[in-house]
Amino acid sequence: MQIIITGQQINLGDNLRSYAEKALDAAVSKYFADAISADVRVIKEGEEIRTDITVHPIAGALVKTTAFSADAYASFDGAVAKLSRQLSRYKNRLTDHRAEPVEMVDMAVIDAKEDEEEVGDAPVIIAEMQTELPICTVSGAVMRMDLAGLPALMFKNSAHGGLNMVYRRPDGNIGWIDPKNK
Repeated sequence: MQIIITGQQINLGDNLRSYAEKALDAAVSKYFADAISADVRVIKEGEEIRTDITVHPIAGALVKTTAFSADAYASFDGAVAKLSRQLSRYKNRLTDHRAEPVEMVDMAVIDAKEDEEEVGDAPVIIAEMQTELPICTVSGAVMRMDLAGLPALMFKNSAHGGLNMVYRRPDGNIGWIDPKNK
């Protein structure tokens, strides 16, 4: 597993880097022996230190955690503990719902100023990337969305093969869009 450790407004030092690599590798390899990559960011925010960890345990899955503390080691340990709980909780579901990607989707940059129907100070919509749409059930999509910390996730429904979307509503509940295909 490739591990990248960076510090923002803080000097990490060799001891913290080696400690972080060993602890993160042990935590992730306990659940996913062939994890793809991990990214650790230690950020000083005022008096507190925030540690963000992003792990790609398998293709198509992303797990993000964050922890705060006054000490860099404690902040990192808190984030790794959260990560371990998430990986433990979802390992079986990830394995059971893992599917091959169905299709590649190209997204483009849309400039709101060029759209004649836009009124006022509309923001520019930027979404240029290529991504794989997973084939999964609705519950599997919700699980992937929660693991990645995303506000929404589009997927191909394994029940009927149509495109669906799940999203987190402002009230904290999950919404599901299943367009009627004719």
